[in-house]
Amino acid sequence: MALLNDDQIRERLEGLEGWERDGESIRKEFKLEDFKGSVDFVNRLTPVAEDMNHHPDLEISWNTVKVSISTHSEGGLTENDFELAGKIDSLA
Repeated sequence: MALLNDDQIRERLEGLEGWERDGESIRKEFKLEDFKGSVDFVNRLTPVAEDMNHHPDLEISWNTVKVSISTHSEGGLTENDFELAGKIDSLA
């Protein structure tokens, strides 16, 4: 899968609410009701990531889940990262 250039990354970020570039990753913080809500959200996104064989880095705290996505095998951002981000947004 081809790496996206800076212009392509900016363009795709415009279509995703709340996602930011962080070096060679994109990230977003999701606020949930409580710890159970955070874990439930992660449990909803796990099958989606598995189906795509594309696995985000996750940080779970009491009412917050931080998601970071990058195509590690390519060393940066690809179309798959933005596709997964859109799917994760639909689960929040």
